[in-house]
Amino acid sequence: MSLDLEHHLTFATYSGTLIQTPSWLSVPYLDLNLGTIAALMYSALYLLLEPVAGFVLAAFCLAGTAYSNFLKVENPATTFQIALGCHLVAWIFQFIGHGAFEGRAPALLDNLLQAIFLAPLFVWLEVLFKLGYRPELQARVDKKVQQEIAKFKAASKNGKAK
Repeated sequence: MSLDLEHHLTFATYSGTLIQTPSWLSVPYLDLNLGTIAALMYSALYLLLEPVAGFVLAAFCLAGTAYSNFLKVENPATTFQIALGCHLVAWIFQFIGHGAFEGRAPALLDNLLQAIFLAPLFVWLEVLFKLGYRPELQARVDKKVQQEIAKFKAASKNGKAK
């Protein structure tokens, strides 16, 4: 074996695929890019936190990523414009919703990681709770929420609200 790098690169480059990836491992439009990696991270987190609801949300997340990758291949310029529009509208509605229904700003700076990673799971669980999913969990959470609201109201009466 020689130490001629060009010889080895030429051989490796033109020898064809050395190890075939099984077709069942090849998922169309889930190329290893930043979006797919993020979707896999979100999916893993959701599965760890709430396996049943997380599984369904992970499937939605990965399907959405595959569809986004498909659209990116088909029409990159339009896909970017649609994604940007969706983000802008979602942020606007988030601030309107917090202002109109909660009467306070979103807690983005209080816990940025929670806002970025867990907000989609929270919304998904709210939908599932309305459909009767895990009523015991909903009851425990509702009780704790009422306690936090009472603390917030007491602090705002004293002028110490965050």
